Amino acid sequence: MLRIAVIRSVRSFRPQALPSYLPRITQRYETSASKPPESDKHTVTAAKTVQELSDDLQRDWDAKVVTYEELLPKTRSPSPDSYLIDVREPEEVIQGMIPSAVNLPLSVLSNSLHLHPDAFKAQHGFEKPKKAQELTFYCRSGKRSTTASDVAKRNGYTNILNYTGSWLEWVEKGGEKTK
Repeated sequence: MLRIAVIRSVRSFRPQALPSYLPRITQRYETSASKPPESDKHTVTAAKTVQELSDDLQRDWDAKVVTYEELLPKTRSPSPDSYLIDVREPEEVIQGMIPSAVNLPLSVLSNSLHLHPDAFKAQHGFEKPKKAQELTFYCRSGKRSTTASDVAKRNGYTNILNYTGSWLEWVEKGGEKTK
């Protein structure tokens, strides 16, 4: 019964309603000596579960941010154990790329991470990253790289870095570029 209530709560979850909804339910019984009736216990438990699920979704955006100074040595001596992934579209990549980067557009990232390694290599021209392999994402301004970090995390990748300065900072600081 509780499981069904939680599933229904999650399905109908509206984040904007939660801040006003949860405190009213939980504080009503946490500040009083009375115990909630059995029906309200389920509501309180469901509301707390929804809050925890919401918090977990927010935590998905926590990829470690890499600075220009931290990224620079990785571009000069690339490692086979890590990928620098440019998630811009091919027409944007014409401007150039950060040295040692590979292009995997955000528009195909999610589907590509589900491909068999052979199909991935045939489609993109490089080996499919392993789940524990270091992946550093960048784009033009840092927005899509943040989304790419989230997509990778949701697909089971665990060693994710995000260069939020991305292409604009790279060019501004005079970083090398490849064509």
